[in-house]
Amino acid sequence: MKIQLSDHFTYSKLIRFSMPSIIMMIFTSIYGVVDGLFVSNYAGKIPFAGLNLIWPYIMALGSLGFLIGTGGTALISKTLGMGDRKKANEIFSMLTVVCIVGGMMLSVVFIAFLRPVAQWMGAEGEILENSVLYGMIVLPAGIAYIIQFAFQSFCVTAEKGKLSLIMTVACGVCNMLLDWLLVPKFGLKGAAAATALAQILGAVIPLVYFLRPNSSLLRLVKFRMDFGALWRTVTNGSSELVSNLSHSIVGIVFNWQLLKYAGENGIAAFGVIMYVNLVFMAIYIGLVIGVAPLFGFNHGADNRPELKSLFRKSLVILGVTAAAMAGLAAALARPLAWIFVSYDEALLEMTARGMAIYSLTFLLCGFNLFGSNMFTAFNNGPVSALISFVRTLLFQLAAMLLLPLVLDLDGIWLSVAAAECLTLLVTTSCFVIFRKKYHYA
Repeated sequence: MKIQLSDHFTYSKLIRFSMPSIIMMIFTSIYGVVDGLFVSNYAGKIPFAGLNLIWPYIMALGSLGFLIGTGGTALISKTLGMGDRKKANEIFSMLTVVCIVGGMMLSVVFIAFLRPVAQWMGAEGEILENSVLYGMIVLPAGIAYIIQFAFQSFCVTAEKGKLSLIMTVACGVCNMLLDWLLVPKFGLKGAAAATALAQILGAVIPLVYFLRPNSSLLRLVKFRMDFGALWRTVTNGSSELVSNLSHSIVGIVFNWQLLKYAGENGIAAFGVIMYVNLVFMAIYIGLVIGVAPLFGFNHGADNRPELKSLFRKSLVILGVTAAAMAGLAAALARPLAWIFVSYDEALLEMTARGMAIYSLTFLLCGFNLFGSNMFTAFNNGPVSALISFVRTLLFQLAAMLLLPLVLDLDGIWLSVAAAECLTLLVTTSCFVIFRKKYHYA
């Protein structure tokens, strides 16, 4: 039976509604992991370090997709909740075009600054050349990268989460297959080409679907430019923009600190930890992407009992998930590290220890992600941005710069968990302060 935004959600229905988004995000992360796995084992430690050094910069390009996708989803789902489907389709169409045009301009800028940014990040010699090589192949597909991220949210709002899942699985299978074919022969070039082609496929599938008559709530139609709606989208999605840009900035500082404390081994170890982190975080991100349109729709419909029910059930699901994932990450630290860097014992030991410490992050981060996305769904961009800013930039940078002075390399691995702990105080305060305004508790 089809699940609709207007339904009452039990625990089972909430999980089933969110599951396509969760699986979608897991697949998105897995095909990124496969890139690293093939590069590390077939091309070696230096190309692997080069890829990981430049990846935060490439991720920054995708921030536009998160901005438009999450901010637009909040506005579109609220408009649907108010019963204006025609307006919702016009906003959806306008934002899709903004992604395309904005992606074209940003891709050119990112390519132009690729080498200077890599040098500023501390890359030199072989690591610099590998970083630039990877970026020059992947960045021209930046438009597709942005569209793919945006439609991960739009598909859920259109009640077509399965389409998003199909899109992501197709991209993942494409990328993994191309990695298998290209990396052993072409090394880092092959991995970059595989990623770019998979991203293009991920953009084409949803564009073709929504351009045609379909059974979803949304379709691409003719529209007039609505700068008011665009502004609301930008302010609504500002937290996700802040979050993703902050991840890129923090990733750059992380690499800078690791070069200082552990050299190229530190960069490679961080790369492995981030790949594993992507898979674990995908579960949280998929869950919050799945539930966000429900909060937006019921806020627009002023369905207060359902908002209370969704809030309570979401926190319970997050609590159970947090305990399970933190324990699993700690238990699998060494086996997962071995898959990537079994060829270097010193690097293996460093990676396993770092991953075990980093696993503490998974106890807390889901609640902070949920808080930020819930306020985005309520069209309260400033509060959502506040949570994202302190979580992904302010507290992380402070912890990353200060903790190593006391704990050396362990301080770097612990810095993210420390930032999540401090952010949880901010998130909880926002839950309490705004509970009466939005009637979720």
